[in-house]
Amino acid sequence: MNLIEKGIEKGLIRFDEEKNFITYIHPNKKRNYNNPEEKVQVDTYLSLLLNYNYPVNRVKIYVPVQVGSETKEADIIVYADDKCEDTYILIECKKEEVTDQQFKIAVDQAYSYCVTEGGRYVWTTSRIINEYYEVPKEKPKSRTSIPDIPRFGVKKLAPYKYVKGGFSQSDSGLENGKPVAAEANFKQKFFELECITENELTKIFIQAHQALWGGGHRNPSVAFDELDKLIFCKIWDEKKPRKAGQPYDFQIFHDESPEDLLKRIRGLYEEGRKRDPEVFKDDIQLNANETLTIVKYLQRVNLNKTDLDSKGKAFETFMCSFFRGDFGQYFTPRPIVKFIVDCLPINNNSRVLDTSCGSGGFLLHALDKVRQQANDFYNAEKEPVEHKEHWHNFAQKNLFGIEINDQIARTAKMNMIVHDDGHTNVISVDGLLSDKEIQTKTKNKEFAYGTFDFIITNPPFGSSVKQTEKAYMHQYNLALKEVDWLNTSSNGNTTLRESQSTEVLFLEQCHNFLTEHGYLAIVIPDGILTNSSLQYVRDNIEEIYRIVAVVSIPQTAFTATGAGVKSSVLFLRKHKQKHSEKISNQKEKIKEKIKSDSNYIITVGKWEKEKNEFIKKLEAETKQKNPTASKKEIAEIIKAAKNEIQASFSNKVNLLKEELTDKYFIEKQKILDDYPIFMAIAEDIGYNATGRSTGTNELIEIAKELSKFIAHINKTEK
Repeated sequence: MNLIEKGIEKGLIRFDEEKNFITYIHPNKKRNYNNPEEKVQVDTYLSLLLNYNYPVNRVKIYVPVQVGSETKEADIIVYADDKCEDTYILIECKKEEVTDQQFKIAVDQAYSYCVTEGGRYVWTTSRIINEYYEVPKEKPKSRTSIPDIPRFGVKKLAPYKYVKGGFSQSDSGLENGKPVAAEANFKQKFFELECITENELTKIFIQAHQALWGGGHRNPSVAFDELDKLIFCKIWDEKKPRKAGQPYDFQIFHDESPEDLLKRIRGLYEEGRKRDPEVFKDDIQLNANETLTIVKYLQRVNLNKTDLDSKGKAFETFMCSFFRGDFGQYFTPRPIVKFIVDCLPINNNSRVLDTSCGSGGFLLHALDKVRQQANDFYNAEKEPVEHKEHWHNFAQKNLFGIEINDQIARTAKMNMIVHDDGHTNVISVDGLLSDKEIQTKTKNKEFAYGTFDFIITNPPFGSSVKQTEKAYMHQYNLALKEVDWLNTSSNGNTTLRESQSTEVLFLEQCHNFLTEHGYLAIVIPDGILTNSSLQYVRDNIEEIYRIVAVVSIPQTAFTATGAGVKSSVLFLRKHKQKHSEKISNQKEKIKEKIKSDSNYIITVGKWEKEKNEFIKKLEAETKQKNPTASKKEIAEIIKAAKNEIQASFSNKVNLLKEELTDKYFIEKQKILDDYPIFMAIAEDIGYNATGRSTGTNELIEIAKELSKFIAHINKTEK
């Protein structure tokens, strides 16, 4: 039961039917609940009464405060006496969306109000971040940060706020296993970390990043990395073994300097890095005060126990808000990612790879799919060990990602850590290198050709790999210029292209990594499917893959991330090597038979001879008419006529080539295996060009049918 529900149950607040207005029953004040600050105010008010146990008659809201010649208003004041004359705690509430600078102003304002009123403690809150201060009795009234305000009746300030399990102890009991002096009959209360909503966690991530960035004080990219490091520390601290009642390390302690806090956080970081050395290689670069700020944002949150889907979406939203600019291409929209994973029969024994993993979206959805499957076999509450082993082993041993950008790779690892693991086999390297080169560079032998059951990926579009820049171009068949089988002057030797698009090369690289009958689901630009100049790519796909499905997605699918290329999702199943060789041989035999049956070589040779004889005759006649003309002058005189003869010859040859090419496609379809291909067009995939929800996602129904189609293939096509 949350604070609002408890407050209503205990008769502290009530709402109107539409929940537009809230009434604080004891002071009998009605306020607009649609005001963002009011939502924070009521939570804070109820927390004082229900969590800190202050009597309702000692807590006043919207209290006039005389500051110099002006009358201001304090949001909440807690009094030390029943007559409400002795100010004890002054609280300032701000809306959740408050900026770091605005919050600092609010802290200064609350502190000055408290000093004016003669109060002892200050609490400034936006619910996203909280700051607590003790006002010294003697001048100067310097600001002293504390972990929390005291609970009602407790005279001694707590040394910290958050302990494992939440914990209450008498002031005359034990503190960290040692006796403490009796100062009151009331128990000192500590708090367990909170599981919070996706919306609230998103705000924490974004505001913490903005606080580090400082509107230009630090490079946003550097700020992102530094925040990632502290999130890593926070998760590691929560996972550390500790007994009930023991404090967490990632929090503010009483009578501790920012430098002391930074030292403790660096200690956490080093502990975590020993366990996961591949995540971060450099040290924390933040100073003490910056570290203190981020700890204030994160200390109350339980990242490990907050709902997995909620914290995952929160981190993704935070990432997207940062990377939307230069790095927008690294984020495949969630509906497309989910659609691809839903279609494929991935299970805990599958080896899954994303050759261009970006922030890890495909890997996370694969992990989530296996995690959901664990529910079919084990009861998470009654069989927690077996349930976790089912998906955790998959995450650690069967889930792999390659990302060329080092910062994005680190982000993918953190994304996986936030989602409870799966980051071990995310590597930063060029995904088009050979498997041996990848293994050498990363010291990870798992990235071997022919070992992955599923590859799910969205390779970068529009960029090219140049022969002069990448030495591995010669390794790819699709990097070679195709040989025209109807070119009579060709010697059959292939030459390397000057460049090739990355998406084309990844089609072949994915084939290299797949096991026989392994599946590739890849987002590709429609040009690969339709451009006549890319027929050689389609021919290659036909030989090495069984084409399973082509699902067209709308033009607007990637508009929100800054890309407007019309795309489709292509599902392919890798042929056995013998089958690919059989198809290649069949196609070559068809070509040779067509050339033989049509006397192509003889016919073209005859036309070539006739053309040359006609040109010689033309040269002779022209020489006869112009006996004094030089060879150069003769060539100039007959240039137009010669070009016309050449054009007529070329046209005749091209018409024959078209005729034979058409015949080839007809004969090929007769001989090659005939099989069904799943085709679908999705016009609405859940969001529009701006990224706003449309309420309809046709990919959901398409996925149901396609998954059945793939199951049928697996059952019938051996």
